[in-house]
Amino acid sequence: MGAREAVVVTEARSVPARAPARPAANGLSRWVSGWRALRDVVLLPLVGVTLLVCVWAVVSQTVAPFLPDPARTLAQSWDLIRHPFVDAGPNNKGIGWQVLYSLGRVGLGFGLAVAVGIPVGLFLGLSPVARRMWDPVVQVLRPVSPLAWLPLGLATFQAATPAAVFTIFITAIWPILLNTSAGIQQVPKAYRDVGRIVRLSRLKMMTRILIPASLPHIVSGLRVSLGVAWLVIVATEMLTGGAGIGFFVWDEWNNLSLEHIILAIAVIGVVGLSLDRLMLAAARRITYQPQGG
Repeated sequence: MGAREAVVVTEARSVPARAPARPAANGLSRWVSGWRALRDVVLLPLVGVTLLVCVWAVVSQTVAPFLPDPARTLAQSWDLIRHPFVDAGPNNKGIGWQVLYSLGRVGLGFGLAVAVGIPVGLFLGLSPVARRMWDPVVQVLRPVSPLAWLPLGLATFQAATPAAVFTIFITAIWPILLNTSAGIQQVPKAYRDVGRIVRLSRLKMMTRILIPASLPHIVSGLRVSLGVAWLVIVATEMLTGGAGIGFFVWDEWNNLSLEHIILAIAVIGVVGLSLDRLMLAAARRITYQPQGG
């Protein structure tokens, strides 16, 4: 054996063997992780909701006696909670049906916004000339209140549902369009250079490099847009009537039923939270997540 091999063997023998991981330590680590997940997902949100209910009860007993307290609201709304899908005629449907009607309109308007907003955003992101041409138009139309568009929709379509879908579309398209354009503009130049080196066609450059690289921006725009769509539908249905959770709120106001209005507010919030969580879960599945991020 040569001198070099002898040194290597000696160094190898001098390195102490690693002790095997202790099962107790691993079990404790898993327990701590499980406790933290339970605390963050269940316990802390439950504490927040409990505090909100307590504040509501105090306010209804002191500052605003006209406001029904939590116990009265639950008692008066219990039948609606137990039977959300009751159908006793066109003017007497459960709150579950009202939410489904609203979600259907939101789905149509949001789908149209996606179908138009992403291609237009890609075009504006790729073309500086088009971007400079249309940016003033976008910046002027973007801050217009959703309810300002509703009369135009009613005058154009002569029906409540198409007008509501049009209002959702025209207000939900801007976050998608702007985020998609910004995502394309922020794709690193090195990525484009690689595509040119390997001689990718324009279609392959778009589908294999530009869209995947800008996907986080696109998904962020979709998430904001869906939240905007759910906000708009409530106000729109309050004005157009018919069916939907917004119409339900307005109808219960005419019936002077604050308990049912509070229930509807809670349902609107829960549905909005659910839509946001679904979009967030989809975003995590289709976008790159770093290890430990």
